[in-house]
Amino acid sequence: MTVSELRQELTALAQRLSNIRGSLDLPKKEARIQELEQVMSAPDFWNDQNKAQAIISEANALKQQVEQMNKLHSQFEEIEVMLELAEEEDDESLVQEAGQAVRKLKDEASQFELELLLNEPYDKNNAILELHPGAGGTESQDWASMLLRMYTRWAESKGFKVETLDYLPGDEAGVKSVTLLIKGHNAYGYLKAEKGIHRLVRISPFDASGRRHTSFVSCNVMPEMDDNVEIEIRQEDLKIDTYRSSGAGGQHVNTTDSAVRITHLPTGIVVTCQSERSQIKNREKAMKILKARLYEKHIEEQQKKLAELKGEQKEIGWGNQIRSYVFHPYSMVKDHRTNVETGNVQAVMDGEIDLFIDAYLRSKLSDKAQ
Repeated sequence: MTVSELRQELTALAQRLSNIRGSLDLPKKEARIQELEQVMSAPDFWNDQNKAQAIISEANALKQQVEQMNKLHSQFEEIEVMLELAEEEDDESLVQEAGQAVRKLKDEASQFELELLLNEPYDKNNAILELHPGAGGTESQDWASMLLRMYTRWAESKGFKVETLDYLPGDEAGVKSVTLLIKGHNAYGYLKAEKGIHRLVRISPFDASGRRHTSFVSCNVMPEMDDNVEIEIRQEDLKIDTYRSSGAGGQHVNTTDSAVRITHLPTGIVVTCQSERSQIKNREKAMKILKARLYEKHIEEQQKKLAELKGEQKEIGWGNQIRSYVFHPYSMVKDHRTNVETGNVQAVMDGEIDLFIDAYLRSKLSDKAQ
């Protein structure tokens, strides 16, 4: 890029950063941080542990936003100085360095914008992600294991922690079902974009005739609910069974009845957990999944009523996939909601799915604005 082209990029970036700063309302956030710090310095601050943790989390989140905005502004000023030097000294290497810095700043500004979009009630929560293969036996179960690897890689690239709550292995390969807890700031906010049917088209390695197969896996994503969230679960509405763990899990598997299955009788929702040696811990985690499922059901019922009022009709079925992954006869991954696509299938399967998540979240923002 030339110096004049870089100056045009900087002008556009200056406007973009100004818009971000305006949407943040930094003076208000800084005033709130001071207010929270005064509360935290009170001698009785730790009397209520849950309230204290909530206040600390709010303060940290606000500080992070203010610090990130200041960091972006500093980077912008450094690039301006770099360009002035490059012009004065006619230094092509400095121009190249400034170009790289502009690209980095644009990427970081985009990421920051996206994080600011995640402002719905549970966006900042951990995420519970479930994968369920459709019909197709080993082929669809293998597809589920490929998606499991993809989401694990994506989570690790974000610095999130991945915990397997429940895992049922396939008969020959893959998985029959798996439930993950993905821990990290905004985990649910990002992963809610992945909820839906994922379709694979490829030559099946399990077909001796080498025919092309189409497989489906349902991905369900829910926020892990805080203990503060009021969702009524009556003990008499629960049927709790214990059984021996199966599948991956180390030497303790199949030695005690530590796995837990909870059935919520009024709704028929069934949740299982077998990730811990302790039946008590598995029960606690299973209750968290149930809480998330009940919250999700409540939201779906609200959306259904709203759709009925608007006269909308939506079918939920295997034909309504959100994304297709084609390995043969050509290579392409396409998101059907945003039309974003890429030919680099391997990168996507290695966890590079941010282009789809970014496009989906921005499209939802556009929908709200209309």
